[in-house]
Amino acid sequence: MQKHTIVVCDHIHEAGLEMLRNDENINFIMAADEDKVKLLDIIEQADVAITRSSTDVDEKFIAHAKNMKAIVRAGVGVDNVDIQGCSKEGIIVMNVPTANTIAAVELTMAHMLSCMRMFPYSHNHLKHERVWKREKWYGYELKGKKLGVIGFGNIGSRVAKRAQAFEMDIVAYDPYINPSKVTDYDMTYTKNFDDILACDIITIHTPKNKETVNMISSAEIAKMKDGVVLINCARGGLYNEEALYAGLKSGKIRFAGIDVFMKEPATDHPLLELDNVTVSPHLGANTYESQYNIGVQAATNAIAAAKGISYPHAMNLPIDESKIPSFVKPFLEMGQKIGFLESQLNKSQIISIKVSGQGEISKYVDSLATFVAVGAMSQISDDTINYVNADFIAKEKGIKIESEALHDSSVYKNLITIKLTTAEGGTTTISATIFDDNVFRIVSIDGFDIEVALKGDMVVLKNRDVPGVIGNIGSTLAKHSVNIADFSLARNDKKEALAVILVDNIINDITLNELLDIDACISVQYARM
Repeated sequence: MQKHTIVVCDHIHEAGLEMLRNDENINFIMAADEDKVKLLDIIEQADVAITRSSTDVDEKFIAHAKNMKAIVRAGVGVDNVDIQGCSKEGIIVMNVPTANTIAAVELTMAHMLSCMRMFPYSHNHLKHERVWKREKWYGYELKGKKLGVIGFGNIGSRVAKRAQAFEMDIVAYDPYINPSKVTDYDMTYTKNFDDILACDIITIHTPKNKETVNMISSAEIAKMKDGVVLINCARGGLYNEEALYAGLKSGKIRFAGIDVFMKEPATDHPLLELDNVTVSPHLGANTYESQYNIGVQAATNAIAAAKGISYPHAMNLPIDESKIPSFVKPFLEMGQKIGFLESQLNKSQIISIKVSGQGEISKYVDSLATFVAVGAMSQISDDTINYVNADFIAKEKGIKIESEALHDSSVYKNLITIKLTTAEGGTTTISATIFDDNVFRIVSIDGFDIEVALKGDMVVLKNRDVPGVIGNIGSTLAKHSVNIADFSLARNDKKEALAVILVDNIINDITLNELLDIDACISVQYARM
């Protein structure tokens, strides 16, 4: 039987190495201590490589990986992996996203306790300065405090359960989950972000994306109670670091516990100058147990990929071009983008995604539905969503995915329609097609016939069809120095109108609220593509 070669490029736990050594179908090469130049020669014979942060999977690496089927990134982050470059060469990229969950949860609790009792500072005062001054170190108890948890996924939910054991009151904010996942634990679920800002302690556990970067900034901090404690052991940049520094400096924020930074290593960061912050150098995965889990999972996934059994947590599973015509691939990409768009326009718990196809594309509507689901769910989970696990995660979250082939359209050669429904009864339905030269075009939104490019920052405004609305929209955007790139307008027989405005600037909540205050306005939605 042919052996499959797996090269370990960086150190993983010995338990993972033992799995590789003991599999009689695997030719295992340990190259973690090899010079990175020599490593390039070694990987030429590899079927699968296991990497960590010390090995860059860049253009040189990919060029030498002539026989490689897959790369397993032993950890969550793939910042040092050229996924697009791997995709071009048919190399599947996988990660190990859940192995460090408990480690991250417990580090969050450690920072929370350290902030409340100022433990690092009292420790240093006694151990390094040899000062015994008990009256200087009065802290606060967790019992009875209100904890705001932003993001109730694998990590956030576990932090909440542990905090509940400290007799804290939990308020959870996550618009993409079923509220019962919170309320079943006798915790409070909220859709009003101000409820989080009113808490004594706030901890954040969301994915890092356009919606969550700078989720907590100056405006949010201003609404918080004086003496609030903030914790971030998730991803750098979820709290605006300048606003965080200012809040700590002024005393508005009494203490902060920070494990992650926008730019790392952060050895010269301004936050390190303050005496009301506990910091750690991105230690979320740094426990012996998590390293064991990472090593074992990485080895398991690498063996499965080498043997062609499966590609767990694949981030770029290639399309079998022998089975799917070339004209279909742009529709798959467009479908994924529309799913992503609709999840931003209808921000609530998704309960169903229905994908319809007209024309030749209708034969491939099942594959299309998977791509749409990847786009729609990419904003709502702290798991990595990909073409392999999309159906599984949808079932886990109670999301029904449907597909149907319709009669040919009388207007368009190929047309896809995607309907997203949320638990609140809200629906968003978008139809789109592809014009010559692979130009993606929306042709209908919620029954309004409208032609819009599928790109950029987009404001979707629905209003009563009365005079003066367009002028008010323009003046409101101009007031906030927002430049309009394109303005599309449609009307229906209910005396309603829909405006889709592509803009050159990021729109803030103040601007959106002023648009909503226009007399004839019914709703305002905003998305960033």
